[in-house]
Amino acid sequence: MRINLRARALMATAAVLALTGCGFSGSPAQPQQSSAQADTSQRIVVDNFRAPVANWAVESDAAYILSLSGCLETLTTYDQAEGKIKPMLATEWKQTSALEWDFSIRQGVKFQDGTALTADTVVSALNHVLDAQVPARAFNRTMVSSVTAVNADTVRISTPTESPLIPYRLASVNTGILAPAAYTANGVDPFGHCTGPFTPVSEKPKQSLTLDRNTDYWGGDVQLAGAEIRFITNGATRAAQVQTGEADISMSIPAASLSVLKADSNVSVVSSDSPRTATLYLNNGRAPLDRVDVRKAIRDAIDLDSLAASVYEGSAQPSTGPFAASEPWAGQKSEKQQQDIEAAKALLASAGYTADRPLEIIAIVERAEFADVAAVVQENLKNIGIPVTITAKESAAAEQDVLAGNYDMLLSQRNRLIDIADPIGFLTADYTCKGTYNLSHFCNADFDRIIADAAKTVDTDARYKLYAEAGQILQDQAVNVWLVNQQATDAVRTNVLSYVQDPLSRYVLKATTGKAAS
Repeated sequence: MRINLRARALMATAAVLALTGCGFSGSPAQPQQSSAQADTSQRIVVDNFRAPVANWAVESDAAYILSLSGCLETLTTYDQAEGKIKPMLATEWKQTSALEWDFSIRQGVKFQDGTALTADTVVSALNHVLDAQVPARAFNRTMVSSVTAVNADTVRISTPTESPLIPYRLASVNTGILAPAAYTANGVDPFGHCTGPFTPVSEKPKQSLTLDRNTDYWGGDVQLAGAEIRFITNGATRAAQVQTGEADISMSIPAASLSVLKADSNVSVVSSDSPRTATLYLNNGRAPLDRVDVRKAIRDAIDLDSLAASVYEGSAQPSTGPFAASEPWAGQKSEKQQQDIEAAKALLASAGYTADRPLEIIAIVERAEFADVAAVVQENLKNIGIPVTITAKESAAAEQDVLAGNYDMLLSQRNRLIDIADPIGFLTADYTCKGTYNLSHFCNADFDRIIADAAKTVDTDARYKLYAEAGQILQDQAVNVWLVNQQATDAVRTNVLSYVQDPLSRYVLKATTGKAAS
């Protein structure tokens, strides 16, 4: 295949981009340091804040459970500490033409059922994701034309347009590779079919997943005999269990529990910046929230300073918009939203708003603080004449109605880098007209054009400028109310060894994770 000089230059730049990271400025916590030796007969308990859905479908959020459990692995991985894409089940990759990327598959890897990892098994797994009825947000047919085997050790990803971020997309947990036997007529069966350091052996549906050590792990000796992942949606319960020792690691600790845990000498609280913003989603497709002035009035009515200081007890910062001000794609125009009751009332009057019915806020229960956040928002909106009711729901129970547009407002949060370690995934899925996770039901032709341009822009700085333009449209249209930028906060028993916090909630159990003898 002949490639002109310009194309070669673009490919070289893209290859460098794939290995140098996207520049998120978060500060991941360092490994738990201890002079103790791991007792390899030990097992641990991890309290996670969500349960798997969709019968372990890899294209769904169930992939995050399989990944943090040390079962599911991907071709590439995003190292948060270094801000780099690194090898995992692929050892190297290169862009061979403007529309093609070739990935070399790691040799000597076996699935937990004994099947060898080959280019064909990778192709089969990735095509399963591409053919899913509900597409994965980071890896689907709109961005990937085909996945084929070049030879026994090489997989080719072809794209409909130039796509410099393919190595990032393959770090998404939704592109995790399972053995061919995992894909059954009744759904996905991950039991015994992963490549990771731990293999799932049993589950209590919606309660827990039990795993044993993978004694033939390609990545080296596994320091734990096994683990149990418990699905505990109540944040106070997660905090209590790590304090009593019933759990060894508890993820996503609510602000109200931090002071007690920090005072406990048997527990370490680890926190790091995360690209996660607590958000009041507004249904842009449903009256009265289909009027921009009503949405702006709601935004102006909310006191973010008070919210951050009271409910979050100073553990979160008032938001400046859809991005945190510290993020390199936030742009220069990042200002904290100030409460202005009189301006909000004037906007409602100009919109012709009348309180003919209360607006409902759905508060996701997985985040314990959202009940209090909803109460604050309810009181703030009462002050401008908008009556509000509050309904608490688990995210899985709320998602179908929200995606269908059958709601008013939703209190939830979204990690901007969880689908792909670059904002393109979040901006495409959540805010383009055909976005697969467009909870706001927002559609804007100018926004879609900017995102399409960003998706094929190789130069990092130029791409970040486009993200800033897109973010400004979201802010100008008051698509949602971005409330506070949160930290990722986990609690870990001090006898847990080599725990490294992942602010993107993808990895918890690793081969190196250990536990000292009791």
